[in-house]
Amino acid sequence: MNLIKEPKGVDFIIQSPPLTDKERKEISDFIASRKSKKNAAVKTAKGKITVKK
Repeated sequence: MNLIKEPKGVDFIIQSPPLTDKERKEISDFIASRKSKKNAAVKTAKGKITVKK
């Protein structure tokens, strides 16, 4: 694998503005809802769960 160099005059460093508390909460809520939907889909896909004794 070769090293890719930045072209002259181009900077690939990205600095985004800091998130506000509202934006941070919205992102956290979105991630939590996606995780819960994913877990619900996995549980229904597996069907009945049995415990071996």
